[in-house]
Amino acid sequence: MAKKIVVIPGDGIGEEITSSAVQVLKKIDEKFALGLEFTKYDAGGTAYDKFGTPLPQETIDACKAADGVLFGAVGGDKWDNVEPALRPEKAILGLRKALGLYANLRPVKVADALVEYSPLKPELVKGVDLVIVRELIGGIYFGDKCESEIHEGQERAWDLENYSVPEVDRIGRLAFETARLRRGKVTSVDKANVLATSRLWRRTIAALHEKYRDVELNNLYVDNCSMQLAVKPSQFDVIVTGNLFGDILSDEAAVIGGSIGLMPSASIGECTSLYEPIHGSAPDIAGKGIANPIGTILSAAMLLRYSLKAEAAAQAIEMAVEQVLDDGWRTSDLWKEGFKKADTEKMTEVIIDRL
Repeated sequence: MAKKIVVIPGDGIGEEITSSAVQVLKKIDEKFALGLEFTKYDAGGTAYDKFGTPLPQETIDACKAADGVLFGAVGGDKWDNVEPALRPEKAILGLRKALGLYANLRPVKVADALVEYSPLKPELVKGVDLVIVRELIGGIYFGDKCESEIHEGQERAWDLENYSVPEVDRIGRLAFETARLRRGKVTSVDKANVLATSRLWRRTIAALHEKYRDVELNNLYVDNCSMQLAVKPSQFDVIVTGNLFGDILSDEAAVIGGSIGLMPSASIGECTSLYEPIHGSAPDIAGKGIANPIGTILSAAMLLRYSLKAEAAAQAIEMAVEQVLDDGWRTSDLWKEGFKKADTEKMTEVIIDRL
């Protein structure tokens, strides 16, 4: 049976990097006979220009019917003066809601060839291979809020944080299942010494752990976790946390690898999931053919792993990327004297050659 992949290039360099990832997926399909079928849809600023909305219903319907969604990037200064409800960034927020994307997976793996690019000392970053599992549609970002009110004669604003047991249980299960595919260790991050929601979070994760006794579980307060990511990131396997803490920790962890151009991500839904690089649309280099496609190519590998359960195919892509980096190929964002310089097309070509 054919596997339907919806491709949403978006804006800026999105067309170039998703094209590279599709080329890699087509090559891997030849080798593993996965039966991949690709269709392209609009979202973001390009969709706004064509249809007057950043997220056409046609795109939503196609994503809901797909086996996986490969997303490029949206946004750009061209649309800075568009009214807030129609800005390109509303496309990704709309897809999260429409597809029920409840978790974001952000892997951080530092290849030996890239240790020198990290801001951390080589002995700290060597061997880092972790993934942050962030709850994506709950917590303080989606709670009730008040922009302004007068309380006891003073203006104040407030945001309400809340989590339910089912929400925590769902993200916890994904974290434990992810750990089973990796090194079998989950670190749950909260602020249970202060926050009631964190105490519920910790109780729920502990109860769920009874069903995953083969996986090691430990707990860290968020402030300690943020410190540990800087002083000993190699200790982590899977980190699971709520929306606010995950937003902050995943950006901190991304810096460890030295370049956001290399970092993939997955947003997991109950049915369809979405895969995208963590970088933006980079309109300043759009159309120049110099964008780094590796983050998108590794996002495609995550699509194979999590949506299609094609682990061998996913590993083949990841190994090809690592070999290319070991062989000294670099796009302009990482190039320095002594390395082989590649544009987007060349980087895609040398990765395909190693599949």
